[in-house]
Amino acid sequence: MGLCSCGTLNSNPQKQSQATIADVYNFLKTNRVYYLATMDGDQPRVRPFGTVMLYEGRLYIQTGRKKNVSKQIGKNGKVELCAFDGHCWLRLTGTLVDDNRREAKVAMLNLYPGLQKMYKPDDGNTQVLYFKNATAVFNFFGKKPITVKF
Repeated sequence: MGLCSCGTLNSNPQKQSQATIADVYNFLKTNRVYYLATMDGDQPRVRPFGTVMLYEGRLYIQTGRKKNVSKQIGKNGKVELCAFDGHCWLRLTGTLVDDNRREAKVAMLNLYPGLQKMYKPDDGNTQVLYFKNATAVFNFFGKKPITVKF
């Protein structure tokens, strides 16, 4: 169950037609680092991220409200992220929506205990966001891409 690499998805025709948000989550979780692009006025900004969570059927990321990335998302929630596993790459576009519920923050921090030194659910800084109107595309060299919408 679940996708660990694009190779797994690409080699399974049934999985290709049934790729899900869980496959997107598993790919990002397995590869640990992805690159998130935002807009700062008319200037694109890209930085590495590592947090990802599947919670209540939604794909979440985490950042700090004090960071420029949070301010950029606040002005324009449309983002794109990219991750590569050596065989294929995932591009995910969508709009990030702020979820200020304590339980969502607790769930994220429980997944990443190392963050608990810097972030607390009630610190006013911890921010968790989920993707809305998202399109994820698994791209393969010389093969048909696989698209997941959620």
